[in-house]
Amino acid sequence: MIRIDFYELQEYQSYELTFVIICAVYKKQWVFVRHKDRNTWEIPGGHIEVGETPDEAAKREIYEETGAIKHNLKAICDYSVESANGKRYGRLYYGQIEAFKGELEYEIEEIMFSDEWPSRLTYADIQPVLLEEVKRRIRSEDKETVNKM
Repeated sequence: MIRIDFYELQEYQSYELTFVIICAVYKKQWVFVRHKDRNTWEIPGGHIEVGETPDEAAKREIYEETGAIKHNLKAICDYSVESANGKRYGRLYYGQIEAFKGELEYEIEEIMFSDEWPSRLTYADIQPVLLEEVKRRIRSEDKETVNKM
């Protein structure tokens, strides 16, 4: 069984955080990506590299996974995912993408923009919960996009 908890920013030291997830919108639709080695969809994100801050990791990941070259990112909250493999911490971001580079260079094969969840999710037990938390916390800032999904 998986347990997901949410925390205010800075409740945990940044060295305890290992992931960043960026719930991003483009033209009022949510952004999903498909990795080259999978046939499932996921929210952009990834590991925080050694020596990198969570904010730096979020900027790097949104570029690597979507090719976004013009965007606004906002840290929303920290979270933990506890499973049989232990407990890991991450930081959730909300992003608004304005422009893309045009071609993907890294491990992502395809990008999708949608008002609805893709039928095949890579992390089906985790990512819908994370996106719902982001939506709940930003509801007053971007009601139109948040209420669409």
